[in-house]
Amino acid sequence: MAEGIVSCMTKQLSLHLDHLTVIAPSLAEGVAHVRACLDLDVPFGQRHAYMGTHNHLLQLGGSVYLEIVALDPEGRAPRRPRWFGLDDQASVRRAWDEGRRLRGWVARADDIDAVLAERESIFGRKVPLPVDDPTFDFAIPDDGSLPGDGAYPSLIDRRGKARSMATIADLGARLQAITLESPDPAAVQRLYDAFAIDTPPVVRLGPALRYRASIETPAGVRELT
Repeated sequence: MAEGIVSCMTKQLSLHLDHLTVIAPSLAEGVAHVRACLDLDVPFGQRHAYMGTHNHLLQLGGSVYLEIVALDPEGRAPRRPRWFGLDDQASVRRAWDEGRRLRGWVARADDIDAVLAERESIFGRKVPLPVDDPTFDFAIPDDGSLPGDGAYPSLIDRRGKARSMATIADLGARLQAITLESPDPAAVQRLYDAFAIDTPPVVRLGPALRYRASIETPAGVRELT
């Protein structure tokens, strides 16, 4: 984990849980995994022509949702690395085969420029998207990787507009809690503590980075990993 995280964060800023991300080698595998965990068939969401990816989406209560995201084999490669580390398909497959499928979360920032000030080495650079007609900003490391290999959130700034939930399926799933296992929980917790986060993951010691989400479903409480 990066040293000196706290020293560069003299002002506490607010971050909000926006959505959880299952990062899959293919959408079919991602949907099948969520079905096995939650007994829910998550419908298609959208294609990201500007990023060469596509997703399935599921409401988790309030303004929080689940995204199953994968490289779009029929999409066009963007002019920069894709988000969520999806250009490195070998790494995506390796994490998938290890059972690390819920790979991270996205935090909504009200002022992404302030959050990124002196912190681009942690979260990446601000990228206005879609490229031709931007409606939001997303922080992406130069190589497209997940911040801290997923221990830290990806950042989105919706420019003052709430994400419409009307286009996201509501199948009765409700997020109860998120847990992150980490080999260095103190370092992760220091970064989380530097921000006012409305729903941060509970960080615990573990042999590798691994998220677990407790989700209430019509069939009972299930765990997504």
